[in-house]
Amino acid sequence: MMAMPVPYEATGRTQQKSRTREALVDATRALLAEGATPQVEDAAERAGVSRTTAYRYFPNQRSLLLAAHPQLSPDTLLPPDAPDDPIARLDAFMAAFTRYNFDWEPQLRTSLRLSLAPEPSGSRPALRQGRAIGWIEHALEPVRTAHPAVDVRRLAVAIRSATGIESLIWLVDIAGQTRVEAAETVRRTARALLDAALRDA
Repeated sequence: MMAMPVPYEATGRTQQKSRTREALVDATRALLAEGATPQVEDAAERAGVSRTTAYRYFPNQRSLLLAAHPQLSPDTLLPPDAPDDPIARLDAFMAAFTRYNFDWEPQLRTSLRLSLAPEPSGSRPALRQGRAIGWIEHALEPVRTAHPAVDVRRLAVAIRSATGIESLIWLVDIAGQTRVEAAETVRRTARALLDAALRDA
């Protein structure tokens, strides 16, 4: 049985290597925020790291860009005092979800492009992990109790499909809405889907 290769940063001076990796990721995020799609050497130059060193951490652009994807994985985007009313709770969630998407917009745009490109064997862009479905299900928890006939999972998938970063990009880039208008559009869309599910139930 062949041994798995050990990542470069997991050997030797691990704390220093961790800082170097973080500097490269931070540089990549800064370049993305400026509208660039950086190569490994671009991140190395911004971070003040040699190209040779940078390629030890990220052998290609794809691995670098995936590392720059937001790594925040809270269980929920709602505060502890979120309302119990299903409509008010969903509105509060949509405000937080849209803010999250706009805060991480450059990285999410890049991850979306990667998700549409052919993938090397075994890779899985972070955008496809579907963690937002769990956030939405948590926001819809009162519906599960008050309206047991509603398929909350199915509703969460529908809301995600119509309100995520893909929808926001289309509303801003194609429909010409401002970010404020786009946020209101996805909020109304989520509300309409919830209203329809409750009505059908």
